[in-house]
Amino acid sequence: DQNGEGRDGGRGRKVSSLGSGFVIDPSGLIVTNNHVIADADEIYANFNDGSKLKAELVGRDTKTDLALLRVKPDKPLTFVKFGDSDKMRVGDWVMAIGNPFGLGGTLTVGVVSARNRNINAGPYDNFLQTDAAINRGNSGGPLFNMDGEVIGINTAIISPSGGSIGIGFAVPASTATPVIAQLEQFKEVRRGWIGVRIQSVSDEIAESLGLGKPRGALVGGVNDGGPAAKAGLKAGDVVVRFDGKDVKEMRDLPRLVADTAVDKEVDVVVVRKGKEETLRLKIARMPDDEKAAAAAKTPGADTAKPEAKKSLGLELAPMSDDLRKRFKIKDTVKGVVILNVDRNSPAADKGL
Repeated sequence: DQNGEGRDGGRGRKVSSLGSGFVIDPSGLIVTNNHVIADADEIYANFNDGSKLKAELVGRDTKTDLALLRVKPDKPLTFVKFGDSDKMRVGDWVMAIGNPFGLGGTLTVGVVSARNRNINAGPYDNFLQTDAAINRGNSGGPLFNMDGEVIGINTAIISPSGGSIGIGFAVPASTATPVIAQLEQFKEVRRGWIGVRIQSVSDEIAESLGLGKPRGALVGGVNDGGPAAKAGLKAGDVVVRFDGKDVKEMRDLPRLVADTAVDKEVDVVVVRKGKEETLRLKIARMPDDEKAAAAAKTPGADTAKPEAKKSLGLELAPMSDDLRKRFKIKDTVKGVVILNVDRNSPAADKGL
Protein backbone atom coordinates (compact mmCIF):
# COMPACT_ATOMS: atom_id res chain seq x y z
CA ASP A 1 0.00 0.00 0.00
CA GLN A 2 1.36 3.39 -0.99
CA ASN A 3 0.85 6.31 1.36
CA GLY A 4 1.70 9.67 -0.19
CA GLU A 5 1.77 12.64 2.16
CA GLY A 6 1.60 16.22 0.87
CA ARG A 7 0.74 19.75 1.93
CA ASP A 8 -2.72 21.21 1.69
CA GLY A 9 -2.96 24.42 -0.35
CA GLY A 10 -1.63 27.45 1.50
CA ARG A 11 -2.66 26.30 4.99
CA GLY A 12 0.36 24.07 5.51
CA ARG A 13 -1.89 21.29 6.80
CA LYS A 14 -0.52 17.79 6.37
CA VAL A 15 -2.75 15.55 4.26
CA SER A 16 -2.32 11.98 3.10
CA SER A 17 -3.69 9.75 0.38
CA LEU A 18 -3.92 5.99 0.17
CA GLY A 19 -3.48 3.66 -2.77
CA SER A 20 -2.08 0.28 -3.66
CA GLY A 21 0.99 -1.17 -5.31
CA PHE A 22 2.94 -4.38 -5.79
CA VAL A 23 6.55 -5.55 -5.63
CA ILE A 24 8.10 -6.68 -8.93
CA ASP A 25 11.66 -7.31 -7.74
CA PRO A 26 12.97 -8.74 -4.45
CA SER A 27 15.39 -5.82 -4.16
CA GLY A 28 12.44 -3.47 -3.57
CA LEU A 29 10.97 -2.18 -6.84
CA ILE A 30 7.28 -1.30 -6.51
CA VAL A 31 4.74 -0.43 -9.20
CA THR A 32 1.76 1.85 -8.56
CA ASN A 33 -0.30 4.54 -10.29
CA ASN A 34 1.18 7.97 -10.79
CA HIS A 35 -1.95 9.65 -9.43
CA VAL A 36 -1.48 7.77 -6.15
CA ILE A 37 1.85 9.45 -5.41
CA ALA A 38 1.52 12.68 -7.41
CA ASP A 39 2.60 15.80 -5.46
CA ALA A 40 3.69 13.68 -2.48
CA ASP A 41 6.41 15.01 -0.18
CA GLU A 42 6.92 11.57 1.38
CA ILE A 43 5.92 8.08 0.27
CA TYR A 44 5.69 5.03 2.51
CA ALA A 45 5.05 1.40 1.61
CA ASN A 46 3.06 -0.60 4.15
CA PHE A 47 3.36 -4.38 3.87
CA ASN A 48 0.99 -7.14 4.98
CA ASP A 49 3.36 -8.24 7.76
CA GLY A 50 2.93 -4.82 9.37
CA SER A 51 6.31 -3.45 8.29
CA LYS A 52 6.61 0.02 6.80
CA LEU A 53 9.38 1.32 4.56
CA LYS A 54 10.04 4.74 3.14
CA ALA A 55 9.95 4.73 -0.66
CA GLU A 56 11.69 6.93 -3.19
CA LEU A 57 10.38 7.75 -6.64
CA VAL A 58 12.38 6.13 -9.44
CA GLY A 59 10.29 7.55 -12.27
CA ARG A 60 6.77 8.30 -13.40
CA ASP A 61 4.79 8.42 -16.63
CA THR A 62 1.72 10.64 -16.69
CA LYS A 63 0.54 9.39 -20.09
CA THR A 64 -0.07 5.85 -18.78
CA ASP A 65 -0.52 6.90 -15.12
CA LEU A 66 2.25 4.60 -13.91
CA ALA A 67 5.00 5.15 -11.35
CA LEU A 68 7.96 3.10 -10.18
CA LEU A 69 9.14 3.28 -6.56
CA ARG A 70 12.05 1.78 -4.67
CA VAL A 71 12.35 0.71 -1.04
CA LYS A 72 15.43 -0.64 0.75
CA PRO A 73 14.39 -3.81 2.61
CA ASP A 74 16.54 -5.72 5.10
CA LYS A 75 15.79 -8.97 3.28
CA PRO A 76 14.54 -9.94 -0.19
CA LEU A 77 10.87 -9.18 -0.69
CA THR A 78 8.22 -11.51 -2.04
CA PHE A 79 7.41 -10.34 -5.54
CA VAL A 80 5.01 -11.02 -8.39
CA LYS A 81 5.59 -11.48 -12.10
CA PHE A 82 3.83 -10.03 -15.12
CA GLY A 83 1.82 -12.27 -17.42
CA ASP A 84 0.71 -11.88 -21.03
CA SER A 85 -2.33 -9.60 -21.05
CA ASP A 86 -2.71 -10.09 -24.81
CA LYS A 87 -3.79 -13.67 -24.12
CA MET A 88 -6.68 -12.58 -21.90
CA ARG A 89 -10.12 -12.96 -23.42
CA VAL A 90 -13.52 -11.62 -22.46
CA GLY A 91 -14.92 -13.95 -19.81
CA ASP A 92 -11.55 -15.00 -18.35
CA TRP A 93 -11.48 -14.95 -14.55
CA VAL A 94 -9.34 -12.34 -12.80
CA MET A 95 -8.53 -11.29 -9.22
CA ALA A 96 -7.96 -7.73 -8.01
CA ILE A 97 -5.94 -7.05 -4.86
CA GLY A 98 -5.72 -3.66 -3.20
CA ASN A 99 -6.45 -1.40 -0.27
CA PRO A 100 -10.06 -0.21 -0.77
CA PHE A 101 -10.96 2.75 1.45
CA GLY A 102 -7.79 2.10 3.48
CA LEU A 103 -9.20 -1.12 4.97
CA GLY A 104 -6.09 -3.15 4.17
CA GLY A 105 -5.30 -5.99 1.80
CA THR A 106 -8.49 -7.07 0.03
CA LEU A 107 -9.10 -9.54 -2.79
CA THR A 108 -12.05 -9.38 -5.18
CA VAL A 109 -12.88 -11.67 -8.08
CA GLY A 110 -14.46 -11.05 -11.46
CA VAL A 111 -13.96 -11.52 -15.17
CA VAL A 112 -12.51 -9.58 -18.06
CA SER A 113 -15.56 -7.65 -19.26
CA ALA A 114 -13.94 -6.03 -22.31
CA ARG A 115 -10.57 -5.37 -23.90
CA ASN A 116 -9.00 -2.32 -25.53
CA ARG A 117 -11.27 0.17 -23.77
CA ASN A 118 -10.82 3.88 -24.44
CA ILE A 119 -12.05 6.03 -21.53
CA ASN A 120 -10.26 9.23 -22.61
CA ALA A 121 -7.86 9.01 -19.68
CA GLY A 122 -4.77 9.48 -21.85
CA PRO A 123 -3.36 9.27 -25.37
CA TYR A 124 -2.60 5.55 -25.14
CA ASP A 125 -5.81 4.22 -23.63
CA ASN A 126 -6.00 0.45 -24.04
CA PHE A 127 -7.65 -0.65 -20.80
CA LEU A 128 -8.83 -4.04 -19.68
CA GLN A 129 -12.34 -3.68 -18.26
CA THR A 130 -13.35 -5.89 -15.34
CA ASP A 131 -16.32 -6.36 -13.03
CA ALA A 132 -14.06 -7.32 -10.11
CA ALA A 133 -14.85 -4.79 -7.38
CA ILE A 134 -12.41 -1.85 -7.56
CA ASN A 135 -12.87 1.08 -5.20
CA ARG A 136 -11.01 4.13 -3.95
CA GLY A 137 -7.68 2.90 -2.62
CA ASN A 138 -7.40 0.07 -5.16
CA SER A 139 -5.53 2.30 -7.61
CA GLY A 140 -2.10 0.92 -8.42
CA GLY A 141 -2.92 -2.60 -7.26
CA PRO A 142 -2.45 -5.73 -9.38
CA LEU A 143 -5.04 -7.54 -11.47
CA PHE A 144 -4.11 -11.23 -11.60
CA ASN A 145 -4.97 -14.05 -13.97
CA MET A 146 -5.71 -17.49 -12.56
CA ASP A 147 -2.01 -18.41 -12.78
CA GLY A 148 -1.12 -15.68 -10.29
CA GLU A 149 0.46 -13.44 -12.90
CA VAL A 150 -0.14 -9.69 -13.06
CA ILE A 151 -1.98 -8.91 -16.29
CA GLY A 152 -3.08 -5.39 -15.35
CA ILE A 153 -2.70 -2.46 -12.95
CA ASN A 154 -6.03 -1.31 -11.51
CA THR A 155 -6.35 2.35 -12.37
CA ALA A 156 -9.87 3.73 -12.72
CA ILE A 157 -13.58 3.13 -12.26
CA ILE A 158 -16.75 4.60 -13.66
CA SER A 159 -19.28 5.23 -10.92
CA PRO A 160 -21.89 7.88 -10.12
CA SER A 161 -21.47 7.16 -6.40
CA GLY A 162 -17.69 6.82 -6.15
CA GLY A 163 -17.99 3.13 -5.24
CA SER A 164 -17.76 0.04 -7.41
CA ILE A 165 -20.66 -0.72 -9.74
CA GLY A 166 -18.76 -3.39 -11.63
CA ILE A 167 -17.03 -1.15 -14.17
CA GLY A 168 -13.31 -0.99 -13.44
CA PHE A 169 -10.31 -0.47 -15.68
CA ALA A 170 -6.74 -1.75 -15.56
CA VAL A 171 -3.67 -0.78 -17.58
CA PRO A 172 -2.76 -4.03 -19.39
CA ALA A 173 0.61 -5.62 -18.70
CA SER A 174 1.48 -5.30 -22.40
CA THR A 175 1.35 -1.51 -21.97
CA ALA A 176 2.88 -1.39 -18.50
CA THR A 177 5.95 -3.62 -18.87
CA PRO A 178 7.85 -1.52 -21.46
CA VAL A 179 7.01 1.66 -19.54
CA ILE A 180 8.26 0.20 -16.26
CA ALA A 181 11.43 -1.12 -17.92
CA GLN A 182 12.24 2.37 -19.22
CA LEU A 183 11.45 4.00 -15.88
CA GLU A 184 13.91 1.63 -14.22
CA GLN A 185 16.60 2.22 -16.86
CA PHE A 186 16.18 5.90 -17.71
CA LYS A 187 13.89 7.25 -14.93
CA GLU A 188 11.66 8.46 -17.79
CA VAL A 189 9.88 7.04 -20.83
CA ARG A 190 11.51 7.61 -24.21
CA ARG A 191 8.73 7.14 -26.73
CA GLY A 192 8.90 6.74 -30.47
CA TRP A 193 7.71 9.50 -32.80
CA ILE A 194 7.24 9.78 -36.56
CA GLY A 195 5.82 13.28 -36.98
CA VAL A 196 2.32 12.92 -38.41
CA ARG A 197 -1.08 14.38 -37.60
CA ILE A 198 -3.81 11.80 -37.98
CA GLN A 199 -7.57 11.44 -37.84
CA SER A 200 -10.19 8.69 -37.84
CA VAL A 201 -11.42 7.05 -41.02
CA SER A 202 -15.20 7.41 -41.31
CA ASP A 203 -17.47 5.43 -43.63
CA GLU A 204 -17.51 8.35 -46.05
CA ILE A 205 -13.72 8.73 -46.04
CA ALA A 206 -13.23 4.98 -46.47
CA GLU A 207 -15.55 5.02 -49.48
CA SER A 208 -13.90 8.05 -51.09
CA LEU A 209 -10.39 6.61 -50.64
CA GLY A 210 -11.29 3.13 -51.86
CA LEU A 211 -10.67 1.36 -48.55
CA GLY A 212 -13.82 -0.73 -48.64
CA LYS A 213 -14.43 -0.29 -44.91
CA PRO A 214 -13.20 2.10 -42.18
CA ARG A 215 -9.72 1.05 -41.05
CA GLY A 216 -6.34 2.53 -40.35
CA ALA A 217 -5.29 6.08 -39.53
CA LEU A 218 -5.73 8.90 -42.03
CA VAL A 219 -2.69 11.17 -42.33
CA GLY A 220 -3.92 14.75 -42.17
CA GLY A 221 -0.49 16.37 -42.13
CA VAL A 222 3.22 15.60 -41.94
CA ASN A 223 5.81 17.48 -39.88
CA ASP A 224 8.55 18.93 -42.08
CA GLY A 225 11.83 17.13 -41.53
CA GLY A 226 10.26 14.39 -39.39
CA PRO A 227 10.69 10.64 -39.94
CA ALA A 228 7.38 10.37 -41.80
CA ALA A 229 8.28 13.20 -44.18
CA LYS A 230 11.70 11.68 -44.86
CA ALA A 231 10.08 8.31 -45.61
CA GLY A 232 7.64 9.86 -48.08
CA LEU A 233 4.36 9.78 -46.14
CA LYS A 234 1.86 12.30 -47.47
CA ALA A 235 -1.39 13.88 -46.35
CA GLY A 236 -4.19 11.64 -47.57
CA ASP A 237 -2.30 8.39 -46.96
CA VAL A 238 -4.03 5.87 -44.73
CA VAL A 239 -1.69 3.88 -42.48
CA VAL A 240 -3.06 0.33 -42.26
CA ARG A 241 -0.04 -1.55 -40.93
CA PHE A 242 2.90 -0.50 -38.76
CA ASP A 243 5.93 -2.67 -38.03
CA GLY A 244 4.01 -5.83 -38.86
CA LYS A 245 0.96 -4.93 -36.76
CA ASP A 246 -2.45 -4.02 -38.14
CA VAL A 247 -3.72 -0.50 -37.52
CA LYS A 248 -7.41 -1.23 -37.10
CA GLU A 249 -8.38 2.28 -36.06
CA MET A 250 -6.84 5.70 -35.66
CA ARG A 251 -5.94 5.43 -31.96
CA ASP A 252 -3.91 2.25 -32.56
CA LEU A 253 -1.17 4.12 -34.41
CA PRO A 254 0.03 6.51 -31.65
CA ARG A 255 0.30 3.59 -29.24
CA LEU A 256 2.23 1.42 -31.71
CA VAL A 257 4.61 4.25 -32.57
CA ALA A 258 5.17 5.23 -28.94
CA ASP A 259 6.00 1.65 -27.97
CA THR A 260 8.59 1.28 -30.74
CA ALA A 261 12.26 1.70 -29.81
CA VAL A 262 13.93 4.93 -30.85
CA ASP A 263 16.18 4.56 -33.95
CA LYS A 264 14.48 1.33 -35.02
CA GLU A 265 13.67 1.07 -38.73
CA VAL A 266 10.16 -0.20 -39.48
CA ASP A 267 7.96 -0.89 -42.48
CA VAL A 268 4.79 1.18 -42.76
CA VAL A 269 2.02 0.05 -45.11
CA VAL A 270 -0.21 2.83 -46.43
CA VAL A 271 -3.13 2.97 -48.82
CA ARG A 272 -2.48 5.69 -51.40
CA LYS A 273 -4.92 6.31 -54.24
CA GLY A 274 -6.57 2.96 -53.58
CA LYS A 275 -3.35 0.92 -53.64
CA GLU A 276 -1.12 -0.34 -50.84
CA GLU A 277 2.46 0.90 -50.67
CA THR A 278 5.18 -0.02 -48.19
CA LEU A 279 7.46 2.71 -46.86
CA ARG A 280 10.40 2.34 -44.50
CA LEU A 281 11.13 4.89 -41.81
CA LYS A 282 13.38 5.33 -38.81
CA ILE A 283 11.75 6.04 -35.46
CA ALA A 284 12.78 9.26 -33.72
CA ARG A 285 12.39 10.17 -30.06
CA MET A 286 9.20 12.01 -29.18
CA PRO A 287 10.00 15.68 -28.52
CA ASP A 288 8.97 17.45 -25.33
CA ASP A 289 5.59 19.16 -25.53
CA GLU A 290 7.19 22.58 -25.89
CA LYS A 291 9.52 21.37 -28.62
CA ALA A 292 6.65 19.71 -30.46
CA ALA A 293 4.59 22.89 -30.28
CA ALA A 294 7.50 24.97 -31.49
CA ALA A 295 8.19 22.56 -34.34
CA ALA A 296 4.60 22.89 -35.52
CA LYS A 297 5.09 26.62 -36.16
CA THR A 298 6.52 27.88 -39.40
CA PRO A 299 9.77 29.81 -38.82
CA GLY A 300 9.25 33.48 -39.57
CA ALA A 301 5.50 33.12 -39.92
CA ASP A 302 3.28 36.01 -38.89
CA THR A 303 2.15 34.96 -35.42
CA ALA A 304 -0.89 37.23 -35.65
CA LYS A 305 -2.30 35.10 -38.45
CA PRO A 306 -3.01 31.36 -38.16
CA GLU A 307 -1.10 29.22 -40.61
CA ALA A 308 -3.45 27.48 -43.04
CA LYS A 309 -2.82 23.82 -43.81
CA LYS A 310 -4.12 22.13 -46.95
CA SER A 311 -5.22 18.53 -46.56
CA LEU A 312 -7.62 16.36 -48.60
CA GLY A 313 -8.87 19.41 -50.49
CA LEU A 314 -9.45 21.40 -47.31
CA GLU A 315 -7.62 24.55 -46.27
CA LEU A 316 -7.54 24.38 -42.49
CA ALA A 317 -6.36 26.73 -39.76
CA PRO A 318 -6.02 26.30 -35.97
CA MET A 319 -8.72 27.96 -33.88
CA SER A 320 -7.70 31.46 -32.78
CA ASP A 321 -9.26 34.55 -31.19
CA ASP A 322 -9.09 36.31 -34.55
CA LEU A 323 -11.01 33.53 -36.29
CA ARG A 324 -13.57 33.35 -33.48
CA LYS A 325 -14.35 37.05 -33.98
CA ARG A 326 -14.29 36.79 -37.75
CA PHE A 327 -16.73 33.88 -37.97
CA LYS A 328 -18.58 34.49 -34.67
CA ILE A 329 -17.48 31.16 -33.20
CA LYS A 330 -18.34 30.57 -29.53
CA ASP A 331 -15.55 30.07 -26.99
CA THR A 332 -16.94 26.63 -26.17
CA VAL A 333 -16.38 25.37 -29.72
CA LYS A 334 -13.08 23.50 -30.24
CA GLY A 335 -11.35 22.20 -33.36
CA VAL A 336 -9.98 23.70 -36.57
CA VAL A 337 -11.55 26.11 -39.05
CA ILE A 338 -12.16 25.23 -42.71
CA LEU A 339 -11.09 28.31 -44.67
CA ASN A 340 -11.53 26.92 -48.16
CA VAL A 341 -12.62 23.75 -49.98
CA ASP A 342 -11.30 22.56 -53.34
CA ARG A 343 -14.43 22.12 -55.45
CA ASN A 344 -12.97 18.99 -57.08
CA SER A 345 -12.01 17.28 -53.82
CA PRO A 346 -13.65 14.42 -51.88
CA ALA A 347 -14.41 16.96 -49.14
CA ALA A 348 -16.51 19.02 -51.56
CA ASP A 349 -18.29 15.88 -52.76
CA LYS A 350 -19.35 15.21 -49.16
CA GLY A 351 -20.78 18.69 -48.75
CA LEU A 352 -18.12 20.45 -46.64
